[in-house]
Parts: sequence; C-alpha cells; structure tokens
Amino acid sequence: MSAHQLRDCQYAIDAGDKIFAPAMKRLLLRAFVIHRRRDRMDETKLEKYRSNLRERLTRILSLAPHQPDGVRLRKRYGGLMDNLFLFLEDVTIPPTNNSSEQAIRMSVIFRRVTNCFRSEWGRDLLAAVRSVVNTGKRQGLTAYQAIQQALSIHGSLFYPS
Repeated sequence: MSAHQLRDCQYAIDAGDKIFAPAMKRLLLRAFVIHRRRDRMDETKLEKYRSNLRERLTRILSLAPHQPDGVRLRKRYGGLMDNLFLFLEDVTIPPTNNSSEQAIRMSVIFRRVTNCFRSEWGRDLLAAVRSVVNTGKRQGLTAYQAIQQALSIHGSLFYPS
C-alpha cells in the first residue's frame, strides 16, 4: 500500500466517485493507523483488526460505482484483495513502496535535468544499471560488485560463445 493508492482514491473522489473511492480511502487510512500501532498490540487483537479490515474490504468491493474512475479502482482492488494488507501480517513487508520510489529517483532527476534521453537505448541502459545497482545495494553489495555479479550471471546474454 502506498501514498499512490491514497492519491488514486482522492483523484477518483475529485472526479466524482461518491460510492467506492471514499470508502476505500477510509479503509486504507485505517490500515495505516493499525500498522503504526501494531507494536502495542498482542497477536489476538491484531488478528481481530485484520479480520475486520478484510470484512470491510469485501463489503466495499461489493459496491457498484458508476463513475469511470471508481469502476477502475474497484477492478484494481478486486485483483489485489488477497495481498492488500500483507504488511499487517508480515513485519518485513513495508506498508508503502517508498524504497521502490527512492530507487528510481536518480533516473527521474536525470531525465528532468537533461530534458529526457537522447535515445531509447540510453534510457534502457540507465534503467537496467540503476536496477542492478539498487538491488545489489539492498543485498549489501557495492555498485561494482552488483554489476560484476549481474554480468557473471547474465554475461552470456551480452557475449554469446
């Protein structure tokens, strides 16, 4: 769950959905509050909250919005239903995707400063290198080690025998 989901709900509300998006936004905010307080709860109480969130989500997904943005959101959350609140079950899963957003930040800044890329291959190369380096960083590797490891594993793709 992320700020993107809250923004998408707010966008649908601003666009005119008065059925699905407001209820979904309230549910997402409630899940954030529970996550922040989870350290002060025993497992029984936390399970009660998770069960309540799942029940509320089921009721919200049974709503039938008429506004296109509400319909789109309902369809998306219907597909995510089983995984939407995993961050309340597994402490290693963050409730936001901030780390993913931070990982692409350098690429976004580069694109804005240089006024886009001059070629598609340059864009793709930077994205691939940043992906490898950021993944390596999460695994405790330096940029050099991460690139070296990626080339040793996937080198045959670039340099066939």
